Formats: sequence, C-alpha cells, structure tokens
Amino acid sequence: MIVNKRINAFAKLGDFLSQFTEKNGSKTDSQLNSSFYDSFSELIQTVHFHNAWFTEDNVRNAIAEISAALNKEALENWIAAYDKNTFDIKKPKRVAVIMAGNIPMVGFHDMLCVLLSGNDFIGKLSSDDNLLLPFMAKVLIAIEPEFKDSIEFTGGQLKNMDAVIATGSDNTSRYFEYYFGKYPHIIRKNRNSVAVLNGNESLAELRLLGKDVFQYFGLGCRNISKLFVPKGYKFDTFYQSIFEYQNIVNNNKYGNNYDYNRTVYLMSNHPSLLDNNFLLLKEDESYSSPIGVLFFEYYEDSEQLSARLDADKELIQCIVANDPAIKKAIPFGQAQCPTLLDYADGVDTMKFLLTL
Repeated sequence: MIVNKRINAFAKLGDFLSQFTEKNGSKTDSQLNSSFYDSFSELIQTVHFHNAWFTEDNVRNAIAEISAALNKEALENWIAAYDKNTFDIKKPKRVAVIMAGNIPMVGFHDMLCVLLSGNDFIGKLSSDDNLLLPFMAKVLIAIEPEFKDSIEFTGGQLKNMDAVIATGSDNTSRYFEYYFGKYPHIIRKNRNSVAVLNGNESLAELRLLGKDVFQYFGLGCRNISKLFVPKGYKFDTFYQSIFEYQNIVNNNKYGNNYDYNRTVYLMSNHPSLLDNNFLLLKEDESYSSPIGVLFFEYYEDSEQLSARLDADKELIQCIVANDPAIKKAIPFGQAQCPTLLDYADGVDTMKFLLTL
C-alpha cells in the first residue's frame, strides 16, 4: 500500500471520528455510519463502566485531539519531514507496541506511526484501555481493507516481532530492557510536565492552565504536575481562576485520591500545604505529584530556572509558560494538544520505524 493511500485512509478515519467529539454532535452522511456509528456512540458512553477514569467527556476530548490530528494536510506535512522513499517498505517489520492505559487511546500515535511507516502493528493493550483502539482499528480496516493483515491486538505473550515500542513506568522500563533489549526498541519511562508562572498571568491564562492540570484528572504525562512560581507568589488568583473545576472532586476515584492525600499530609503536619477542597498545593522539589495534588516550588531567576529545566529534560515531557526566558515552552491550555511531531520523550518514533 503506497503511503498516500495510507494517509487517505487515516484522513477518512478522522472524518468519521469528528462526529463524536461532542455530545449531540452533528451526524454526517458517512457510509461507515450504518455499521459503526451506533456501536461507537454506545461505547463512548459506557466505557467508564470498564474504567471509571474514562468519563464520556474525557473520551470525547481524546477523540477530538485524534480527529484534529488526522487532517489530510497535517498528515502530509508530517510525512514531508522525512524522505518519502523510505515509506515504500518492501518487507514490513512486525512492530510490537506495549501501551499504557492512563488516558483514553494514549497509544494511538504509536499505532499511527507504525502503520503510516508501512510496517505491521502488534498492539499489547493495557487492561485499563482495551476497548477503544480495537474498535477504531475495525473502522480503519473497513475504510481500507489492505490494513487487515497489518493490524493485530494480543492479550498474550508477544512473539515473532522485529522491534518494540514500550511505554511504562521507571520500574517497568527495567523489565522491558531485560526482555526486549535484543530488539531495536524505544522504551519510555516516567515523565511529568510543569508550568512556570511569573505572577503577571491573566485570569484567562490561568483558566487555561486549569485545563492543563485537570484534563484526564491529571493522569497524563502531559498534565501539569508541578508549578514553578516566583518568590512571594500569592496563590489567591490561581485558585480563583480554577474554581470552575471544583466538581472534579465529585468523581469517586479522583475524590478518594484527594481525600487520602489530604489526610496523609495533614497527619504529617506539612507546613506549606494549601487546600481549596478539590486541589492540594504542596511545596515539593519532586516533579511527580499524586492525583489531587499539585506540587510547587519557588524560584528567583527565570533564566536560571530555564537552565535547570533543560538539565532535567529527561524527566520532563513539556513546559507551559508565557515567559520568553523559558525555552521550548508551549502556551497555556495546550499541554494536552500535541502535534504529530510532538513525540513522547522527545524520541522521533517515525524516524526509528523508517530506519529499522
């Protein structure tokens, strides 16, 4: 299958998904709807029974990001960054992708990379997210039947693969290295995202920061888990700006995590703990905060901070800021809106696949 044919198939998948980005969204005349529309609608509304973190709103948010990425022009521009001749693979490699399950369809970009590169995809799904991607694969195969022999999902032991892409924690990465080190591989570890405030942010910017913190309940590696704030920073305006997210605590899983962490911190008499009844702010040097908690740290000089963040780049997925001194920062509200070229851990997945 030539690469343009693959691009066209994914673009049509994006058009199909665009119908599900909002509740009561407009239904198109897609020929796929007779076979898939009702079933996918039902899955979106009921998948939270399988995983309570996957609320309908969060699933639709994830679908919206995927649908926006599967724009034909965006796909073509992405592919144009590489030698197009390398997509004409005579003998596809079997690439095993071990996926995380922290946010809905988090492994889609890896699946897209494998299939667009012309290789065969073997998906090892997390038990927390094993329903949505297989359904989307069925739609893709209905669009382009030549994908049928290139897509496989397995719940058992991985075998007969030529390369591995694995996403997990710092602990699981050691096992991945042990079991899959003999294959060409990409093995991802824990990463977290941070925001840098200078005290001049508007309420609108801080509201957008709230989205970066709370979307997907803060479970994604691109969710903000820590704030850097200038010495003497007052959090009143920040708390005021995120008040619209107060109902997040009504989700049982988030609420239980918030209550547990508050109890632990109160029992330890932590001296710099702030609480607004749905988000704890705790001064801490670590980057990885638990659910319901946002770490913060004071800084004195933004250029020195930028140098520190650059030195810690292996621990950081993305940085949100509106300060020219902070290198490689993205705007508020964009943490969970990566482009096709925003590869996890900064490793060019497509280049890896094209040079197997």
